[in-house]
Amino acid sequence: MVLTCVAAGAAFAQFAPDVSRHFDFIGKIYVDLLKMIVLPFMMATIVFSLQQMFRDGHAMAIIPRVLWVFLCASTIAVGVAAVVTITFHPGAGLSEETRSALGQIVGGDLDLSNTRMSLHSVAPDAKAPHIYDLLNTLVPSNIFAALSSGETIKALIFALLFGAAVGQIRGGLASSLSQTLETIYKSCQILTRWINLPLPFILFSISASQVAAVGMGPIRTMALFVGVVLITTVALLALSLIIIQARAGCGFGHAIRSMQETFALGVATNNATSCMPAIMDGLIEKLGFDKVRVELLAPLVVSLLRTGAMAYFVCATLFVAQFYGRDVSVAELAAVLIVSQLAGYASMGMAGVVTLTLVGTTTGILGLPFEAAYFLFAAIDPICAMARTALTVVGGAAAVSVICERPAKKPALAPSAQTAAAV
Repeated sequence: MVLTCVAAGAAFAQFAPDVSRHFDFIGKIYVDLLKMIVLPFMMATIVFSLQQMFRDGHAMAIIPRVLWVFLCASTIAVGVAAVVTITFHPGAGLSEETRSALGQIVGGDLDLSNTRMSLHSVAPDAKAPHIYDLLNTLVPSNIFAALSSGETIKALIFALLFGAAVGQIRGGLASSLSQTLETIYKSCQILTRWINLPLPFILFSISASQVAAVGMGPIRTMALFVGVVLITTVALLALSLIIIQARAGCGFGHAIRSMQETFALGVATNNATSCMPAIMDGLIEKLGFDKVRVELLAPLVVSLLRTGAMAYFVCATLFVAQFYGRDVSVAELAAVLIVSQLAGYASMGMAGVVTLTLVGTTTGILGLPFEAAYFLFAAIDPICAMARTALTVVGGAAAVSVICERPAKKPALAPSAQTAAAV
């Protein structure tokens, strides 16, 4: 349905470009509606998940292991994405036609849009990035100001700390808050379903307006970026399956079969939450992991450990840097990787093109605008979204398998027992 709507919108833009340009407001309203839900959804889900985990006495013992696995998994995801993107260098292969079209999107004639000024004083040297600047973008001084201005990373940091603190509260107060958070969580889910009801028409409108604005040429040039995203996804999926195989003590083919339904649902639905039953079935029924641990960890991992989004943010940020010819130092690359991990955690509850809004956070670390490339990223996002979701759910299953104990081996039946069983 997604690909059909996008193709239909692109075809309509070829026949009626003037009409299609007026459809852009539909996509803007849709993104704004989704962004309206993101912060309350993220805050409620993170606090609720951490509260439940701290209240479970048995879960307390595995919290250090959970944190360690989260750190390792997110670091591996962004590291592989950086290596693949730097190796293939997709942003440097854009044609002059594409660059010109993107320039027109940003501000028409770029030369005429500039303001010329003459300064008598010598411009000061650019300030070198400092660790304090990075911390200043992460730690909120006023959570209400951060929420009102839409600073997602700062809201995420507060939610993590607040959730850990709430988990220490016992008694009726904690239960009341838990019910409130669950109500907010489910209400945001209902709102999301309502907003997505006209999704086919919205996809058609977004595709038509984007193709009318930039044409098909620039979109075709994004094929190399899509290839980089898919290569990164395949590499991380293979690594996830190897980890599942090693933890379960089974063959590689059996590990693939156990995650087959999870992968298919991730590609088809683009909704990681809807894949949780398949993840649990694959890990418990097909691989033999502990039922209680898997049921506790699967929702937390799928909600928070968004490895697909983390890898995508790195690919997109380095693509934009390559497009603008911006050299990235080792310190800046490290900052991009760290912020991409945090943005991945902040993307919880986001799906589709709304996830792209967080790329502006990661490109901001390098002082680069994201507006010019947003339209191209949105045009190819149906394919990239499938890769992101598939990586998130299969990678999440691998993380759960590492956190849980290895499944106990079923004892082999003795020859007499085998005969009796056959009879």
